Amino acid sequence: MRVNAPPTAARPPAVQQLVLAIVLALGTGAANAAEPPTEAETAELLRRMSEQLGRQQAEIDTLRGQVEALLMQQRGRGLSGVPASQAADQDPAAQETARAAGQLATDERAQQDGDTATANQPATQPAVAAQDPAAAQPLQVGEARREEDAERREQEKALVVREHAPLFERKFTFETGLSYSYYDRRQLALSGFLALDAIFLGTLNLDQTKASVMTLDVSGRYGLTDRFSIEGSIPWVQRDTRFVSGGAGGASTEISEVQLSSSGIGDVSVAAYYQWVKESSRWPDIVTSLRVRAPTGRHPFGLKLIMADEDNNNLNIPEDLPTGTGLWSATANISALRTYDPVILFGNLGYTVYRPEKFDDISPVLDQVSPAEVSLGNTIQLSAGMAIALNDRSAISFSVASAFSAATHTTAPGKEEMRVPGSSSNSSTFNVGGTYALPSGWTLSSQATIGLTPDAPNFVLGLRASHTF
Repeated sequence: MRVNAPPTAARPPAVQQLVLAIVLALGTGAANAAEPPTEAETAELLRRMSEQLGRQQAEIDTLRGQVEALLMQQRGRGLSGVPASQAADQDPAAQETARAAGQLATDERAQQDGDTATANQPATQPAVAAQDPAAAQPLQVGEARREEDAERREQEKALVVREHAPLFERKFTFETGLSYSYYDRRQLALSGFLALDAIFLGTLNLDQTKASVMTLDVSGRYGLTDRFSIEGSIPWVQRDTRFVSGGAGGASTEISEVQLSSSGIGDVSVAAYYQWVKESSRWPDIVTSLRVRAPTGRHPFGLKLIMADEDNNNLNIPEDLPTGTGLWSATANISALRTYDPVILFGNLGYTVYRPEKFDDISPVLDQVSPAEVSLGNTIQLSAGMAIALNDRSAISFSVASAFSAATHTTAPGKEEMRVPGSSSNSSTFNVGGTYALPSGWTLSSQATIGLTPDAPNFVLGLRASHTF
């Protein structure tokens, strides 16, 4: 009977023969043991055991490297202050790799202690595999990493898509937002004529309007299917405007300033979203929507201008500030979103139509009544941008948006339609946003908007919070 002996390559030949003799005596009985092997057989046995231990040591080194790589990956996700043992406990792949490495280390110690039964098993099948068939399966570390990366990319994509299109989950999503807009407008008014084509004779008047608009809205969205969802939104508008004009007391150096504030409900809206195409290798996500807005806010037509400062007849302000448009409107949108990991590209094309409405009075002059039908110019909206998912909890986005509005027309009873001068506009903005998903389930989104044209607000700051139940 021949059994393996523990590695003793570094021992002298006499000690090797002594150890081998003791092992043979334990296996077959000291009295009836066969003749001791020759020196050549002993050398061959030791060589095979040394090769086997070398293979096991290489496997242990490989598994240790995989454990270190997984721990480094965890530290790269914000766990730099977490101990290595705790980080491994948080990663199932790290736990499995550490378990396999620990098992091989145990086998190695058992071999060094002279456990010949364990030493005879192949290096890739530890003794525990005989008791646990699942442990005998090879560890697919690369496959686990690929699955984990795919799941992470889906989470990052969902985080970005949430800000540009609904996720079409059969759940209720509550969302609230607060935005602050600032407008600063200056207007130079000339009343007189030019003498000798160089000298102006008359009065100069420089008017300035500084407006701050705070909007708080509450929205609810529910997914009826995995492609169709509906939404409702109610805004509350707070406006604060300062009117500045020169010429107080008849002196061009004197300035008058009047502040006017107003608040109230804005125009409520309902919307429906439908996803025509889900993103694939050939097509992006394509989502269409239709939003209908009702004139529940205070309209701007017929607000009379009053002289707020008795010493300055140049300063005329409206008696109240509007909180809505005063007309029904419908906006159709089509959005496309394409993922190029880690960048997500998105674009939007929209068109808004206003239904003409008749008003009993649209004149801003006191003691004057002018009924007419008002037709606001239709608006085309264009926007495009990109979003970058920093990780599965945060993302940033950059976009440019433009809204082109046609001129407004009015039609008095019995008269032809008239175009309101200066009513067409081009509002273009540059937007920078950030999104962060809290562990509690809430998602926070912030956005800073910079106006690029005179018709756009100087800047807009917004903060939104949403939660899906």
